[in-house]
Amino acid sequence: MELFKDLSRIWKKDNHPFLIYNNKKISFEDISKNTNTLNDISNINQICKGETVALIGDYDPRTIFYLIKLIDSHNIIVPLTDSTNELHEEFFDIAQVDVILQNGVLKRRKHNKQNMMVNKLRKLNHAGLIAFSSGTSGKPKAIVHDLTLFLKKFLTPKVGYKTINFLLFDHVGGLNTMFHTLFNKGTIIIPNSRSVEDVINCCKKYNVEVLPTTPSFLRMLLLSENVPLCIPKTLKIITYGTEIMDEFTLKKLTLLLPNIDFRQTYGVSELGVFRVRSFARDSLFMKIGGEGVQVRVKNKILEIKTTSPMMGYLNASNPFDKYGWYNTHDIVEQSAEYVKIVGRDSDIINVSGLKFIASEVEKIAMNFTKIAFAKCYSRSNPITGEHCEIIVEPIKNSDFNKKDFKVFLNKYLQPHMVPRKILIKKIEISHRFKRL
Repeated sequence: MELFKDLSRIWKKDNHPFLIYNNKKISFEDISKNTNTLNDISNINQICKGETVALIGDYDPRTIFYLIKLIDSHNIIVPLTDSTNELHEEFFDIAQVDVILQNGVLKRRKHNKQNMMVNKLRKLNHAGLIAFSSGTSGKPKAIVHDLTLFLKKFLTPKVGYKTINFLLFDHVGGLNTMFHTLFNKGTIIIPNSRSVEDVINCCKKYNVEVLPTTPSFLRMLLLSENVPLCIPKTLKIITYGTEIMDEFTLKKLTLLLPNIDFRQTYGVSELGVFRVRSFARDSLFMKIGGEGVQVRVKNKILEIKTTSPMMGYLNASNPFDKYGWYNTHDIVEQSAEYVKIVGRDSDIINVSGLKFIASEVEKIAMNFTKIAFAKCYSRSNPITGEHCEIIVEPIKNSDFNKKDFKVFLNKYLQPHMVPRKILIKKIEISHRFKRL
């Protein structure tokens, strides 16, 4: 695959914008001919074939040009953003980075490390991708993909839309949106920030058709009072993924926006993003599939097998069983071929032998009208083994009352699930718009 040539054939004689960035409309021809980055060619030409390159940026013309150029040069690419600056040195070391490329500036690193997977990519003359997991449940893992296999799924033509590239450059889901749009002659629009106000303004200004988001963003959207009046009529589809969706928020939004199709997405960095069909626009049940994808549920845990998985981790052991099945650690409910994710196996709390999932408590808590976000977690207990506690972030300017909230929890939760402690403070949202 020669990516620039293949994409140039797809975009031949079509000058509608592929990218809208900083309010400028940019065609794929502008990017492929390096119109916006002429002064940077000498830098990228200093990078040797097969070297591991940390590419720091966003979906701007220069970074997209570099990304495609590095793929064509069979480099191993580590996409990063400014949002994780404090972790970059650690990431450079784990990924065995040879070159750092940021804002057109090239820096070299020296190291004597080697890795079998990276060496295999070099022998095959294949480009590679090293993506870091979010690390919300532990240390970030360095995930190695063969980009030749990763890009194959985009060769089957699909519909191209005007789409907000909401997930950032270091997220497999964000890269998936960009490549899908490139191969299907759509347009990606980059908002000034991923705040609710900027995203909605961007949707209105550019007649956006698809808005890929996260459940945390949709919760903030609902609480912003922008729905439904500020949502443009051009918006056809809102997708959500990367964390568990709050059912109350989904039901409310689908009622307020009856003409928008809400679709759940599902993917894991180790396997990529899958084809998903929601049972209904207001349902959390979904069917996961696609070419070369097998799905099963074992002891209520979702497991997936695919023909194009990651090669492995650079800093962790192999997670696949001997038959190639990957344990997602997502606990699911089943209804025929459809599954609904209800929590993570790491979030099971055991109180005197009675087990429940932290997300079950959060689900009830977020139905309380004056709560913006809730985060439940376990604590050790000398009598019951464990008990749960909860952090809540009240809606801004609401008259939240802890006593009323306790009464509410006692009414809707079983006694062993009632939090022993309620902390009131802001719940942090990561740069990937997931609750921390």
